[in-house]
Amino acid sequence: MNQKLKVVIIEDEKNICRFIETALIAESYKTFTAATALEGLSLITSQCPDMILLDLGLPDMDGIQVIRKIRQFSHTPVIVISARVQEEEKVTALDCGADDYITKPFGTSELMARIRTALRHSHQTDSSNSVYSCKDLMIDFEKRLITLGGEEIHLTQIEYKLVSLLARQAGKVLTYDYLMRQIWGPYSDNNNQILRVNMAHIRRKLESNPAEPEYIFTEIGVGYRMREE
Repeated sequence: MNQKLKVVIIEDEKNICRFIETALIAESYKTFTAATALEGLSLITSQCPDMILLDLGLPDMDGIQVIRKIRQFSHTPVIVISARVQEEEKVTALDCGADDYITKPFGTSELMARIRTALRHSHQTDSSNSVYSCKDLMIDFEKRLITLGGEEIHLTQIEYKLVSLLARQAGKVLTYDYLMRQIWGPYSDNNNQILRVNMAHIRRKLESNPAEPEYIFTEIGVGYRMREE
């Protein structure tokens, strides 16, 4: 099924690398492994992979630097796999261009699900994704129309921009800083209270129980993720 999809694994812990590689091969991915950042960057340029799995704690270079270098020449999806659990680390990795962040330890089911999601995002374009539909919620981007259970939902301009941005990248965590820059501009205040207030208004309009959301989930300390279709 995935015979043509290539994955570069940059991980210096042999046991974890072997675990990931075994799981990927079982799903018919073609794998390439590297124990250092420089070796990994070389593999990326030579193999042009479909996916990159990256540990942050590499012996020769911090993973954040590796993400920045990758983004200078490639839009290939990058999933960070790290033992670092601090929210600041996750935010920095995502803001630097990582597509997702998995904290060690993790299971193969979670890993494969994250890979499939990231691969879908990499192949989506606005033209081929003009409608978001999930459960009772439908968003028609061309018509700027949102319906819930067939009933039109009226959002303010800011609220619509937020929902549209999240829906177009459903399944992916969008950080607070990213959302602030996209909606209020690059010189917006670092205080994200205005974002939280708008999100609270959105949830009251879209969620039957805002305390237990079905569509927009909070990644505490990091940002928001829209439920995938």
